[in-house]
Amino acid sequence: MSGLVDLGTALWALMTPMTVFHVAWSMLVGIIVGSLPGLTATMGVALMTTLTYSLDSQTAILVLLCMYVGAIYGGSRSAILLNIPGTPASAATSLDGYPLARAGKGAYAMGLATAGSMLGTLVAIVMLVMIAPPLAEAAMNFGSFEFFWLAVFGIVISGQLTADTTPLKGYIAGILGLMAAMVGSEGIHAHVRFSGGIDELNAGIALIPAMVGAFGFAEVLTAMWNRRGELAAVRNDEDRAIPRLIDLWKFKFVSIRSGIIGTLVGIIPGVGEDIGAWASYAVARRTSKEPERYGKGSYEGLTAAETGNSAVVPGSLIPAITLAVPGSASAAVLIAAFFIHGIRPGPLIMIEQPEFISSVAAILVLATVAMGVYGLSLTRVFIQVLKVPYAYLMPVVFTLCVIGTYALSQRMFDVWIMVAFGIVGFVLRQMKYPMAPLVLGIILGDLLDKSLRRGLTLSDGELTPFLTRPVSAGFAILIVLSVLLNLTVVRRGLARLFSRKKAAGDA
Repeated sequence: MSGLVDLGTALWALMTPMTVFHVAWSMLVGIIVGSLPGLTATMGVALMTTLTYSLDSQTAILVLLCMYVGAIYGGSRSAILLNIPGTPASAATSLDGYPLARAGKGAYAMGLATAGSMLGTLVAIVMLVMIAPPLAEAAMNFGSFEFFWLAVFGIVISGQLTADTTPLKGYIAGILGLMAAMVGSEGIHAHVRFSGGIDELNAGIALIPAMVGAFGFAEVLTAMWNRRGELAAVRNDEDRAIPRLIDLWKFKFVSIRSGIIGTLVGIIPGVGEDIGAWASYAVARRTSKEPERYGKGSYEGLTAAETGNSAVVPGSLIPAITLAVPGSASAAVLIAAFFIHGIRPGPLIMIEQPEFISSVAAILVLATVAMGVYGLSLTRVFIQVLKVPYAYLMPVVFTLCVIGTYALSQRMFDVWIMVAFGIVGFVLRQMKYPMAPLVLGIILGDLLDKSLRRGLTLSDGELTPFLTRPVSAGFAILIVLSVLLNLTVVRRGLARLFSRKKAAGDA
């Protein structure tokens, strides 16, 4: 309770006109950065850090946190309207957001995504204030063995992210992503693998060019292949930007659960917002009464994905603040910014600056309010994109894909990577392979590779610790159960078993 009291005190102290001004402009910039394909939250926070040197420490931290929150949320705009996630965290949002936009419900999808993002952030803020130290301590018990199984579990989830095809194609796409992640110098001994003699591939395949190509350029090629003058979506006159209370109430448990999952994922160092979205989405689909609607325009799936990725933001700050261990790439940049502005994150933060956690939580509350204001008031502006024919829109999308990819590292080679993944993505789409598992495999590949070989090094080549450590064993069991439950034979057997038990009970 004292944590909430401190939060209220910190929030009251921030209620000044200048603070509100800084929240307003930095959130808007963050949303714009997140909406543009290729411009990630990490890039936005890094660029903004260079502009905050002249600000006092509290204002600088406020601006950077608002940029972070706004960029993660802003990625849902282009994910819903164009099927191009503005950030990797919004890839799961596109699965149900884009079908809703094509059905003439783009405004409502963005309104529901806004509500989900707000709820997810608020749930995570409460957890940040109330249980930050013990949760961070628990996350530090994760070692290479646990991270390996966590990455494997992410690939297993990919088989459940398929809507119009079989889970096997989801697994195949996830494995293709893993294979792409193996290209380049490995992280322990810097040995170059699978580069084909191309020096530019020694550093590996970057996530952003691959993601922009698979989602963005592949969409451009698909539009050209169809050769139809259709709009990006059909506008429905009954489409509304403000979600109905009945829908918010209907998905209250999904929002709370996804918020908790996203927070817990954020606490685990190095995992990030994208995994929070995928984990929340997978759990929601597994427990849903209408799993067949997922991937075809499910309000529930959209809510779960957006709640999960937004909850990771406060969750990733828990280890960043209390242990100086980043929960995500953007949190790593924030730690550097903390040091620049005279704040030393780590275990001593509770002694040196005991009010800092409550101050961060108060900033996140203001950012959440700004998110709601912008999200609902600018929906009609974003929805105008739906009126633009593909013939006019796709050249603009392609230009943004090229600019966003090139801006990441100023390498023309990354643009060619984007084009290559766009062509591969287009071919896979024609064969009904999902794109989301491909990107998920690239995200998790580095984590899986490093964790496996570090674990084998620590155990002198023994596999036993991967199966005997409590958390590792729990992950392994969960993975086996997930695979078995995806097999048609097993599911039919369980259905017959439950039907017999029900018939015996009725008798």
